[in-house]
Amino acid sequence: MPSNSSALTVSKAGSGTVTSSPAGINCGTDCGEAYLTGTTVTLTASAATGYTFSGWSGPCSGTGNCVVTLSQAQIVSANFASSGGPVAGCTLPRGTATAPVVSATHPKVLLNHAATKSCLQQLLNSGSASATRFKNMVDSQMNGGNVYGFEPWYAALMYQVTGQQAYATYAIQQTDAFVASEEALIAANQRATVAGDSYLEVGPMIGSVALVYDWTYSLLTPTQRTRWITYANQAVWNVWNYQQAKWGNATYAWSGWSIDNPSNNYYYSFLKATMLLGLASQGENSQAQAWIDKFRTEKIENQLIPTFNRDLDGGGSREGTGYGTAMKNLWQLYDWWERSTGERIATRTPHTLASMAHLMHSIVPTLDRLAPTGDHARDSTAALFDYHREYLLELMSIFPQERLSGAAKSLLDASSVPRMSQYFEYFVDYIYEPPQLSATALTDLSTTYWGPGTGQLMMRSGWDTGAAFSNFICGPYSESHAHHDQGSFVVYRGSWLAYDANVDSASGIEQGEEMHNLVRITQGGSTVAQREGAPRCNLLALADNAQFTYAVADVTPIYNGNAAVTKVQREFLFIRPSTFVVFDRVVTGTNTSKIWTLNLPGTPSLSGNLISYVNGANRLDVRRVAPTNLTSTLSGRRVEVADSAAGQSLFLNVLGTNGSVTNAVAANGTDQTGAQITLSDGRTATVRFSNSGTGGTLELPAFNGAAAFSGSLPTTVVAPPLFRN
Repeated sequence: MPSNSSALTVSKAGSGTVTSSPAGINCGTDCGEAYLTGTTVTLTASAATGYTFSGWSGPCSGTGNCVVTLSQAQIVSANFASSGGPVAGCTLPRGTATAPVVSATHPKVLLNHAATKSCLQQLLNSGSASATRFKNMVDSQMNGGNVYGFEPWYAALMYQVTGQQAYATYAIQQTDAFVASEEALIAANQRATVAGDSYLEVGPMIGSVALVYDWTYSLLTPTQRTRWITYANQAVWNVWNYQQAKWGNATYAWSGWSIDNPSNNYYYSFLKATMLLGLASQGENSQAQAWIDKFRTEKIENQLIPTFNRDLDGGGSREGTGYGTAMKNLWQLYDWWERSTGERIATRTPHTLASMAHLMHSIVPTLDRLAPTGDHARDSTAALFDYHREYLLELMSIFPQERLSGAAKSLLDASSVPRMSQYFEYFVDYIYEPPQLSATALTDLSTTYWGPGTGQLMMRSGWDTGAAFSNFICGPYSESHAHHDQGSFVVYRGSWLAYDANVDSASGIEQGEEMHNLVRITQGGSTVAQREGAPRCNLLALADNAQFTYAVADVTPIYNGNAAVTKVQREFLFIRPSTFVVFDRVVTGTNTSKIWTLNLPGTPSLSGNLISYVNGANRLDVRRVAPTNLTSTLSGRRVEVADSAAGQSLFLNVLGTNGSVTNAVAANGTDQTGAQITLSDGRTATVRFSNSGTGGTLELPAFNGAAAFSGSLPTTVVAPPLFRN
């Protein structure tokens, strides 16, 4: 191209043609032309039959003619949408191979799966919203934009889908510049950027290099291929050989944080770099097979699968709902490995499918946030975000025939994140455009879910937005991002009524007992801490039916034998649809205080044994039935009821939401602490708990078609079914 010329390229989504004046572009077939710099070019779009022209993006907008005066190379996007409405994703065949097979030719990763590539082309050619958004985002970046989180492999993907070499050229230039910048550091015996934060970003960084290498292989020079692989090999080698890690001639040993911990978010980044480099460079890289074996055999088969099957029954992550969202990166690896090699590894552990239900039940009834567990450094409020959408879309793609996937689609469609909001997540909506799934209403799901591996018991009155919801925690405390929250609960109805106070922290990583709704123990004025790595909180009983959900938690072990703690037990009863009963037995040593703690999003009113908090149309009323001789105090927005008496303390509190309880009075029995609860729906419930053992009795009239209950509360753990019918 002459030095005084500028290239104009038309990029299309959907079916139609674009012509230019002056002539040169007829796209259709010829989508690029070099014009003298300074030339003004007018582009005209014409939709094909069955399509409408929905507008330009890039240097033009709207639906009229696009007029561009060329001062530099430009890409103009023309968007055509199907007149038939939204385009569904493709139903892709899942892998059936008993052993992985790596393609002998490029592409080797994902796009060697013919149905995937064909689907992506079909989505783009039909003008699907997800494909159009993704393509326009890439075009914007190539037009000189600065898209936050942009990765060069996005452009390489568009090259594979469209065949337009401009995309490949951009991806190669960006990747080569990155590798060159890393090489400069290495030549100076300095630590490469990829090593930052204990190699946390090695997955996306090396993963992008590997994908661009694979998807633009024929356009790379031999020198580029060698340089890129040499750099990537060193980065991945350093991850797994942390004590001998080297850059140039200098040794840069690092901590090796979580290279052997499949429950930690760092691990999935390490796996991503290893898997993608191995697959992309197989046959050209002497270390590629070692990386494939490291990923598939040493890490997945021999480490991750046994760990998940042992520790994570019921799905989810022990890091909580913040850092645990990183499991979305693991789902992508499962999926891309399967599409690339034919081998299905997602089903090697039931944890994968169970995690779909676990996340869905973690989302509150208004479908705009999660019940927060653990650290939430990115967003302390636990608002529903693109990452949660990605998490579910990937699982839906892996399990397209599962009834649960249809329910997940219903949830996402009705949620606050019906499409990705962040540019760097647009690829997910494109690659994982939901196919036609069997319709499953959220109301088909059970209203209670128990995840033994995480210790989360999530319950709600229904799947309507006004439902009452609670998350009760009793399980392991084994990860650094988890909190001192065993035995705690939160309550939601329309908004938070009793919450994890970490939500309103500046950092999102406030882990202490005082931030959670539990019985806090102090000795000599200092909190007796729950201990990471201690034996887990034990759920001694669990029952769920149309009338109530009931659980008994023995929190004692989490204090790891501290002499100040003899017994900490909490019984949690949800009387549907709107009332919660919390009973605590606490026995501690000398010079201790037992502090019943309740964190509220706003300032409550205190009146004797009544705590009331109002948030707009929603309210929480907490009636303390026992003990009655204590005083509620307010510390900021935290209510504390302290008992410094020696021996055992018994706390019985009745929590009503939105006026569900009109009164609660003591109804004790022999060696029992109990309450008679008058409900606003006309029922009167009587519940009594054992003072010395666990369990108790419940008298609950029939309601709304549900049978009456009269007798002893259950003493065994019976997990709720996944579906109501």
